[in-house]
Amino acid sequence: MTPIRGELPPLTSTRSILALVLREMSSTYGRSPGGYIWAVVQPIGMILILALGFSLLIRAPSLGTSFLLFYATGYLPFDLYNHLVKKILAALTYSRAMLAYPRVIWLDAILARFFLNTLTQLTVFCIVITGILMFDNTRTIITVQPILLGLAIAAGLGLGVGMMNCLLIGLFPVWKIIWGILTRPMLIASGVLFIYEDLPPFVQDILWWNPVLHATGLVRQGFYPTYNASYVSVPYCLLVSMLLTAMGLLFLRAYNRKTLSR
Repeated sequence: MTPIRGELPPLTSTRSILALVLREMSSTYGRSPGGYIWAVVQPIGMILILALGFSLLIRAPSLGTSFLLFYATGYLPFDLYNHLVKKILAALTYSRAMLAYPRVIWLDAILARFFLNTLTQLTVFCIVITGILMFDNTRTIITVQPILLGLAIAAGLGLGVGMMNCLLIGLFPVWKIIWGILTRPMLIASGVLFIYEDLPPFVQDILWWNPVLHATGLVRQGFYPTYNASYVSVPYCLLVSMLLTAMGLLFLRAYNRKTLSR
């Protein structure tokens, strides 16, 4: 039975999602020199710049003794969220040609980008962290549960925010410019360069509402046994990501054709 365009896909759409995943793997990583190597090199370059720059200004990071590990544990979950938002907000326009086929629907395009880029970013996370632990004397004890929970929250937020931006940019193209301006301070506001406890109380009260800050705090808690990110609220983060995802599903189901016609 052919699915009705705009409805949630049946199990048979798994083949459509896989085809979209393979297409993006080929077009995004298969045509550029180095391919997937750049997915690893880019975050490493950012972490090295942060570590080198701040090591010249301060004696030690807020946690531990390794600048590389400190900034990696903040930047990588933030990059997972940020990368997913950028990929998912452009999912429908990227797969416009494939959406002309009756068996490929709008949700296939979003899920394909979500699964591929989440897997890619998690692989990058493992490679970078393993490299730091091997070559830098971090003397850390890893607790897996908060790390996985923090990464899951970052991925869920990336999906929800990405879907809402996909909708808003499709309906109001100027929103892409507005979103770019509003999110410029996100690297700072998400706790990449510092920990929540280092901030003045009035700044803490404002930034607490940024759920990405909770994700970075959880990931860091998994790498620093003495650090307790007591400000983290998992129910709040899950509520925000589920609410955004549900709204994205609801409104994109109604307006996916309109967003594609822009």
